[in-house]
Amino acid sequence: MKVNPYLNLDGTTEEAFEHYKSVFGGEFTAKMKMNEAPDSDKLPENEQNRIMHISLPISKDIILMASDILPSMGHKLSEGSNCYISLHPTSRKEADRLFEGLSKGGDIEMPMEDQFWGDYFGSFIDRFGVKWMINYNPEYK
Repeated sequence: MKVNPYLNLDGTTEEAFEHYKSVFGGEFTAKMKMNEAPDSDKLPENEQNRIMHISLPISKDIILMASDILPSMGHKLSEGSNCYISLHPTSRKEADRLFEGLSKGGDIEMPMEDQFWGDYFGSFIDRFGVKWMINYNPEYK
């Protein structure tokens, strides 16, 4: 299993990651804007070009990831607590086990489901206030 830091920002993800890229080097392995998602036309125009997901490898084993929040969906940025722990298990079964165990007593944001981008994904805040993402992709090693 791999563990990666996942940041949430308020409309500054692209700028932040261009900066991080200038410091760490390398290339983005993913960069998707909100307007590339299904039903994105329902978002306000000022949220269409926000980053839905971006990934930048910063070492052999660590990928820095992030997305912009969507105020129109009730998202609020709390600086200092805008970081998730993103777990990348090696099987769907392990993804379900981790999600079930870690989310018990917490608040589920997105249940584990197959997503349009091809991964099996879910997110939650555990009963201690820690934010988690579980993301299974059979090609992600």
